[in-house]
Amino acid sequence: MSGSKQYPPAAISEETVAENEDFTQEDEDNPEEENDQGLFEHYHVTVDKGQSMLRVDKFLTAHIMGASRNRIQQAIDAGYVYVGGTPVKANYRVKPLDDIRICLPYRRRGYEILPEKMDLDIRYEDEDVLVVNKPAGLVVHPGCSHYTGTLLNGLAWYLGRSQGPDAKDDRMGILVHRIDKDTSGTLLISKNDEAQVYLARQFFVHSIERKYTAIVWGDMEEDSGTITGDIGRDPANRIRFKVVEDGTGKHAVTHWRVLERLGYVTVVECSLETGRTHQIRVHMNHIGHPLFNDALYGGDRILKGTLYSRYRQFIDNCFEVLPRQALHAGTIGFIHPRTHKKIVVGSELPDDMKNLIEKFRNFRYLR
Repeated sequence: MSGSKQYPPAAISEETVAENEDFTQEDEDNPEEENDQGLFEHYHVTVDKGQSMLRVDKFLTAHIMGASRNRIQQAIDAGYVYVGGTPVKANYRVKPLDDIRICLPYRRRGYEILPEKMDLDIRYEDEDVLVVNKPAGLVVHPGCSHYTGTLLNGLAWYLGRSQGPDAKDDRMGILVHRIDKDTSGTLLISKNDEAQVYLARQFFVHSIERKYTAIVWGDMEEDSGTITGDIGRDPANRIRFKVVEDGTGKHAVTHWRVLERLGYVTVVECSLETGRTHQIRVHMNHIGHPLFNDALYGGDRILKGTLYSRYRQFIDNCFEVLPRQALHAGTIGFIHPRTHKKIVVGSELPDDMKNLIEKFRNFRYLR
């Protein structure tokens, strides 16, 4: 339609940025949760009373099964090793009763990742990192009921890496974060151990820039806002998450602003300050604006508008146009592990979300 607002992809840009030195120790996360923190292994070691003084890197290599000294040293250099709540260097010598906590980027366990030829929409690539535009419906990594046909299988083919359960390169498919199966958009991937640790730290301290486009039910009252609410599992449905106030959830913050108002739905841009499971979906549902066609959070039924048959038929057609939650990871910005420059990579809205927006634009003018 002439004069309609467009949502172009973000450009790739570089600028020199000082490395973020602020690092706050997070609580240990449930390994079942598929969020940024779920891509870390957390270890807590209390040194025995009779332990002689020993370099912390040697001590941890001996006490963490399967962790090489090189991997431990990379974690120390990245600021992932704490003694008594304070980050330490590799030459720190452990003492009896030292309280040591270490966080390591997650390693694949038990899944066989075989190469499968796949058309990958690559938006940025160099010797250290890769950014792909994941289509909706594609599972990111092997798991329960999804052992083949995942993005990791396609990456194994593209990068020439076959990863069986006993493979020497046992990293979790070089991932540093994940997005839901039915969410489309940009996904950041490391191509070596050094890049993985460097990028994972940025996710861990929430310094990664992530902007999503969502279509939510209803007309937002304000033009922008911030949602702050701890997220935990819904005791009534273990697949769902919800905002909780009993101290059992994970701190979560979502900033949003309106891009376009379409009457019964609103197009919003969401910026993540934290990276919790289903964060945008949970937060938008919490404030009464579930994502359009988000079946898990009640967005797959008419929540705004009339019950007249013409409108019901229109919404049914919209559900067919977009048979998933209306969420796209449009932009990701990170500090490059080698150059220490900021890289921002974007991807345009997929056709299903573009078509849904256009249908609501036209329907609004036909009312």
